[in-house]
Amino acid sequence: MKFKTKILGALVAGALALGAAGQAAAASVVDDILKRGKIIVGLSTFVPWSMRDKNGEMIGFEVDVINKLGKDMGVEVELVPTAFDGIIPALLAKKFDVIITGMVIKPKRNLTVNFSRPYAYLTVGMAANKKLADRDGLKTKEDWNNRKVTLTIKRGTAPGETARRNFPKARVRQFDDDAQALQDVLNGNAHAFLTSEPKPTHYVIDNPETLYHPFGRGPFDPSASAFAVRKGDHDALNFFNNWILYHELNGWLKETHDKWFKGRDWKSRLK
Repeated sequence: MKFKTKILGALVAGALALGAAGQAAAASVVDDILKRGKIIVGLSTFVPWSMRDKNGEMIGFEVDVINKLGKDMGVEVELVPTAFDGIIPALLAKKFDVIITGMVIKPKRNLTVNFSRPYAYLTVGMAANKKLADRDGLKTKEDWNNRKVTLTIKRGTAPGETARRNFPKARVRQFDDDAQALQDVLNGNAHAFLTSEPKPTHYVIDNPETLYHPFGRGPFDPSASAFAVRKGDHDALNFFNNWILYHELNGWLKETHDKWFKGRDWKSRLK
């Protein structure tokens, strides 16, 4: 009888443990957002994804996406600007609910976070210094794959892999923001800045005497950007996936993307 009682007690304890685990698994950041009445989003500054205007306010494609998401959820929005190379650790530390920052889907990142379906697509382009390229005889892709070539990138971003794969012999300088990486090229200290389009195109348009596209607009590494959430949160993934699909089908995402990536009206709002 004691033996049966022990078995029964073990079964009950196991069932309670499974029930608790099931409740824990069912908990979602979406529930937290709705209870809090606010979605907290981690993002980094990338023109024209997210940037500060003359008044110090955040604007850009990403900011429009986040604000629309908050409106559809019926909650307030809090933006947490974060250095890109530390943004995934900050998500895992629960500094915010989700990353929405043009983050490219990559297998290595996917080992640490879960990605939603893509909500934007991009390519990597190059804005190069004309005088340096002419001085060093840089014409073909093979010419650019040279130890005398110096490339700049924003630290921790996808173009770093583009540089290593396409120009393994070139030196690569990493900067904390786009402005520093671009300025190094404009000053003649580096040959080219690799970054996602349309930034290289805008840089060439704004500095036609100094910069050019060595290989045309956005020739490298087509990729897809997605929301990033902590592992195991299937309800959050389901909601974000369906939110993205809904606004793909109704055209809102394309219309908003075109406003920031094909138009330049927003430039007058910057410092």
